[in-house]
Amino acid sequence: MAVGFASTSEATSYKGGKITLFLILSCMMAAMGGVIFGYDIGISGGVTSMEPFLRKFFPEVHRKMKEDNHISNYCKFDSQLLTSFTSSLYIAGLVASFFASSITRAFGRKPSIIIGGAAFLAGSAFGGAAVNIYMLILGRVSLGIGVGFANQAVPLYLSEMAPPKYRGAINNGFQFSIGVGALSANLINFGTEKIKGEWGWRVSLAMAAIPAFILTLGALFLPETPNSLIQRYDTHHKAKAMLQRVRGTAQVDTELDDLMAASILSKIAQHQRPFKCILKRKYRPQLVMATAIPFFQQVTGINVIAFYAPLLFRTIGLGESASLMSAVVTGFIGTSSTFVSMLIADKIGRRTLFMIGGAQMLISQVMIGGIMAVKLGDHGSVSKGYAYMVLVLIGVYVAGFGWSWGPLGWLVPSEIFPLEIRSIGQSITVAVSFVFTFIIAQTFLSMLCHFKAGIFFFFGGWVLVMTGFVYLFLPETKSVPIEKMDQVWRQHWFWKKIIEEERLDCMDDFKNDELSSKTLAIDQ
Repeated sequence: MAVGFASTSEATSYKGGKITLFLILSCMMAAMGGVIFGYDIGISGGVTSMEPFLRKFFPEVHRKMKEDNHISNYCKFDSQLLTSFTSSLYIAGLVASFFASSITRAFGRKPSIIIGGAAFLAGSAFGGAAVNIYMLILGRVSLGIGVGFANQAVPLYLSEMAPPKYRGAINNGFQFSIGVGALSANLINFGTEKIKGEWGWRVSLAMAAIPAFILTLGALFLPETPNSLIQRYDTHHKAKAMLQRVRGTAQVDTELDDLMAASILSKIAQHQRPFKCILKRKYRPQLVMATAIPFFQQVTGINVIAFYAPLLFRTIGLGESASLMSAVVTGFIGTSSTFVSMLIADKIGRRTLFMIGGAQMLISQVMIGGIMAVKLGDHGSVSKGYAYMVLVLIGVYVAGFGWSWGPLGWLVPSEIFPLEIRSIGQSITVAVSFVFTFIIAQTFLSMLCHFKAGIFFFFGGWVLVMTGFVYLFLPETKSVPIEKMDQVWRQHWFWKKIIEEERLDCMDDFKNDELSSKTLAIDQ
C-alpha cells in the first residue's frame, strides 16, 4: 500500500501553454494581497514591543516590563487587551471571508481583491491616526476586513490563472508575498523605533497604506480568471479569449472543455446552497483538507514567532533594538525559504516538502524549549551565547515553515476544490485559519505565562501530529490540472473508500428534485 500517494499519470495534460508576461504581471499584482497580510503580521508584532506604543495604549504592560522585578520572565507581556490588539483583525477577517465568498462567486475574483485593498487602506489610516484604544481597534477591524477579502480571493485567482505544471510556483507566490510584507514591516519597525518624539509607531502603522494603495489601484486593471468568466457568463467566448491570452497559445480547446464541463456542474449546483453541497460525501476529502490544513498551519506555532517575535526575543534578554533586528533576520529567512519552495514545489511535490519542513520544525522547537527550560527560568536571563543559539534555532524553524506549511497551507486547499464548491471551500479554509489564528493570538501570551518553556513542546507535538496526517491522508497534487483533481482522491488508499462512485452528486440531486417537481405538477 502506497500510503498517501496517488498517481497523476492519468490526469489530463494541457499542451502548448507557457508562462506569459501577461500571466506574470497579473499574478504579481494579485499577490500584493499577500503583501498587505504579511505587512500587518510583521508590523503588529513590532509596535507591541515599542515602549512609546505600550506607554500610550497599554501602560500596565509597560509598567510590568520596566518596574516589576517579581513577575516571571514569561508573564511580563500577559495582557488580554494587548492580545486583543493583534487578534481583533482575525475576527473581522473571519466574518468578511464569508461575505467575500458570495461576492467572489457572483461577481468574480477581481471585485473581492479590490474591496480587500480598499478596506486595508482605510484601516491603515485609522491605525496611524489613533488617539485611543477604540480607534486603534477600529483600524484593526478594517484591516481584518481587507485581509479577509484578499485571503479568500487571491489564492483562488493564482491557482486558476496558473498552468497546471507551474501552479505550485505561482500560488506559492502568495506566501512569498506574505513574507515580503512581513520582512518590509520588520525593517520599517527597526527604523521607526529610532525616531525621536515617540511617534515612530504611527509611521509603522500608517505605512500599511502603501501596499494597500498599490493593490487597490492595480486590481482595477486585473483581468478576470477564465474559470470565473465561464462561471458567470452563458457564452464561453470571453473565457476562451482570456485563456488564449493567459496561456500564450490558441490551442486551449482541451482545457476550455474541462472548464466548461466544470461550469455546467457549478451552475446546476447553484440551485442548492453551496454549504449543503460541500457537505456531500463525494466532497468529504476536500472538506476535511479545507478544515485540517489551515488548523494545522496555525498550530505549528508560526504566529507565535510572527506576532510576538520581538516580545519573545525581549523575554530571553535582548534589548528593544536588538529584538527588532532579530525579527528582521527571521523575516528574511522566512521569505528566502518560501522562494525556495516556489522553485521546487512543482518538482519534488507537496508531500515531500511537508515531510521535510515538519521534521525541521519539530527538531528546532524541541531544542528551543529545552534551552529556555534549562537556562532561562522565571527571573534569570540567558547568556548572549544561548540567546543567539535560540535565534539561530528560530531561524531554522522559520525556514522549515517557509518551504512547507507556509506556502503549501495556501496552495493545497486552493487547488483541490472543483469549481462548484471552490468559492465556499476557500472561504472555509480562510475562516478556519482566522479562527485558530485568533485563538493562538489571543491566548499565546497567557499560554507563555503558564506553560513557560513548555509552549514549544506543545506546538512541537502538533507538528508531529500534522506530519503524520499528511503522510497518511494527503495525496500528491503536483502537475494535476485543477479541473481534474478529483482523480487523486479516487486513487488514494483511504479516500477511495469514502467516495462512493454511485452516490448522487449535486447534479443528480438537482435533476431528481426537478423530476419530482414535474411529477408532482403532472399529478396535480
